[in-house]
Amino acid sequence: MKIYAVSAAVLLFCATALAGSDAYEIFRPKDNRKALINPDMGWCAYFYSGRTGNYGYYLEPSDTLEWFPGMSVVYMRIPWAFLEPKDGEFNFGILDTPAQRFIEKGKQIAIRINSTEHWIPWATPKWLKDKGVKGVQFTVRKGPSPDGPCWEPDYLDPIFLKHLDRLAAKLAERYDGNPNVAFVDIGSFGLWGEGHTGYTSRLSREKSAEVVRKHIDIYKKHFKKTQLVISDDVAGSNEPGPHFPATDYAFSKGVSLRDDSILVDAPSGKKKSWYHAEMAGLFWPAMPVVLEHEHYGLSKARGAWDGEKLADSVERYHASYMSAHWWPDRFYEENKEFVEKINMRLGYRLFPAEIKFPAAVEIGEKFPVKFKWANLGVAPCYRGGFPALTIKDSKGGIVAVLVDESLDVKTLPVAPKGEPKFVENSPAFRIGFKTPREFFNEFTLKMEKRNGAEFYAGPVTPSTKAGDCDVYVSVGKRDGTPIYELPLDGGDGKKRYKIGSIRLREPSKPGVEIKVREDSPQGPL
Repeated sequence: MKIYAVSAAVLLFCATALAGSDAYEIFRPKDNRKALINPDMGWCAYFYSGRTGNYGYYLEPSDTLEWFPGMSVVYMRIPWAFLEPKDGEFNFGILDTPAQRFIEKGKQIAIRINSTEHWIPWATPKWLKDKGVKGVQFTVRKGPSPDGPCWEPDYLDPIFLKHLDRLAAKLAERYDGNPNVAFVDIGSFGLWGEGHTGYTSRLSREKSAEVVRKHIDIYKKHFKKTQLVISDDVAGSNEPGPHFPATDYAFSKGVSLRDDSILVDAPSGKKKSWYHAEMAGLFWPAMPVVLEHEHYGLSKARGAWDGEKLADSVERYHASYMSAHWWPDRFYEENKEFVEKINMRLGYRLFPAEIKFPAAVEIGEKFPVKFKWANLGVAPCYRGGFPALTIKDSKGGIVAVLVDESLDVKTLPVAPKGEPKFVENSPAFRIGFKTPREFFNEFTLKMEKRNGAEFYAGPVTPSTKAGDCDVYVSVGKRDGTPIYELPLDGGDGKKRYKIGSIRLREPSKPGVEIKVREDSPQGPL
């Protein structure tokens, strides 16, 4: 059943339960339509895009793109020669300096180190050629030429692979499992790190697939935790279909897909606005898919840009990440409408359509809660998590944390736009506790002395106090620690959102406590 909000504000009201006369509070919110910053999703700003001067390089050090709604990742794609200009000398400051500006603001980074470029001769460091790595000179779009201005290595050369292994090891030492890193591209193959060799060395498909397998194996050897991704073009740039040997191998190794074809071409004849949505169907149910559109200015110049199509690509690919592949201020100013539209669907969007709980409960006694959840995004919440209610007193202190372990939000189904699929569940909770009488036998209750200590038995006085409390909802770890932003107002700054109030009553049937007398040899209990 669909739930429709009756006002723009969060609606809180009391209703009468169907059974009995106990009052319930029912929370039915309206999505606040704000962009969410959550793990495994969001917009990617390009600080470096091959050239160090593109596109965030000229941002003021204090400009961390807080003004761009949903911008959660800063992407840095640079040639290998920039990171290791001399054999064994790594210049990680080129990555870590800009990274820290954004990490300080709660954002993440993503990295690609590539081996072949069209604008410099030595994307792979020249010292590797001097060590004997084979390769070809080439002219972009013409292919191999003895006096071509650029050089492409033999990606299977043993010396190249040895040093690629060392590079991957150094990257993993620094970034694998680092919570500040969203993903790392396996970008060591092909022009721009995208697997293209048609304009350069013109490798056969069979040779390309061999390179892909070898480079994936090297990165997987060192990266055990951080998500790895690889370009769709390693399988060929524009052939449709769900399965190709290179990308199927990537999937089998837990490497996800990034598609670099979005709005590169203006649709006409065999040209399309993108090419591998079918391929993404293998990846998105299990891993986040990354989309990179063509450089915005170049796409506009060739008549390929279409904001509606950009938003549609998110739907078709079930994308978790979308790029802003241009000067970020110009891109945002000219595409605000589509940025907002994409933010409502990109990745996942965990929404509590309805929460019903008693208006008053007795301390220590179980009570029911009814949840109705939906994922309003295009992709699963891959890390998962559990809904929780947090009860706070009038001073903001946490009185109780109640975690619903019967629902892992990664299982919430993904649905077409405007057709959310709701999942309902009804856990039972209790606030506070009392020691039941049945925990003690007659001998225990009558006992007066033991080892020189004197005891007495009497009614329990709960540490949880009666009174009015506020109720907050969150989604996070099994222990109740919030992880995810929700599209709700009324947040406490810790990803908990106020949904109503609850009255705590004194127990009607006190439990039993046993205390040591304060003047006994063992001291007070």
